[in-house]
Amino acid sequence: MENKKIIYALGFFDGVHLGHQALLSACRKLAEQTGCKAGVVTFTSHPDTLVLGKTPKLINRAEDRARLLKHFGMDCVVELPFDKALMNMPWQDFLTLLQEKYQAAGFVCGHDFRFGFRGEGTAEMLAKACENCVVVPAKTLDGTLVSSSHIRNLLEAGQLEEACRFLGHPHVLSGEVAHGREIGRTMGIPTANLALPEEIVSLKHGVYACMAYTDGKSYPAVVNVGNRPTVAGKTVRAEAWLLDFDGDLYGKALTLAFHAFLRPEQKFPSLEDLQAEIRKNGAQVRNFFGKK
Repeated sequence: MENKKIIYALGFFDGVHLGHQALLSACRKLAEQTGCKAGVVTFTSHPDTLVLGKTPKLINRAEDRARLLKHFGMDCVVELPFDKALMNMPWQDFLTLLQEKYQAAGFVCGHDFRFGFRGEGTAEMLAKACENCVVVPAKTLDGTLVSSSHIRNLLEAGQLEEACRFLGHPHVLSGEVAHGREIGRTMGIPTANLALPEEIVSLKHGVYACMAYTDGKSYPAVVNVGNRPTVAGKTVRAEAWLLDFDGDLYGKALTLAFHAFLRPEQKFPSLEDLQAEIRKNGAQVRNFFGKK
């Protein structure tokens, strides 16, 4: 196999939103022009954890972020541990590391990208130090800067459709299906339960229209995010009813792509009322994806 050099897009890429996609597009273009592969250098943990001493809630798990980066055309994803050694590394040494160990032949970054000890490396310095370098300007949508922090705020507020506009794709959550209390199964509405990782941004509690992916197939799904007050649930999780699916999902990998917010979570007088509302939501989901 040919051992090609690589053009790397640099950043954390939480959400892989429209601004990130502009970097990835520039990375692919530069890679094609130079006969290289296109890749990403990112980090296993958010730099703010060490730099500022606080960790923002993230839009995606690392696995979802890597899958999105591959989806948008990256041949490889390098995840470096953002530890004290990397934080204190002079920016010139960081570039040398990428060039010598990771076959870097050039870079793409945002206009405000900072790297190296105390953030002393800038996009301008990177462009001067490297023959192949593209600096991408800020991306705005309807006059608003596209940023991971803005998208996190939208998701927490339940403005899913607006968040997806800034993401440029549905919000995604994946994990392994865990056992639940099987109350849905007794109602003829079997659900698959996903734990919500603590490091991930908290979606507004409610019911969503999703597309579920498992074993290479996709299914429209009604997904409740919350603690299920009608059945006195205690833990917050995502509970997905996959329409037209018949089988056992326990222990399998499941990815949920969130497309629309249907209604807030609520407590119903009875299981019968809850069942009727979920089936109504199922019809809404079928209608939603039928029109797409």
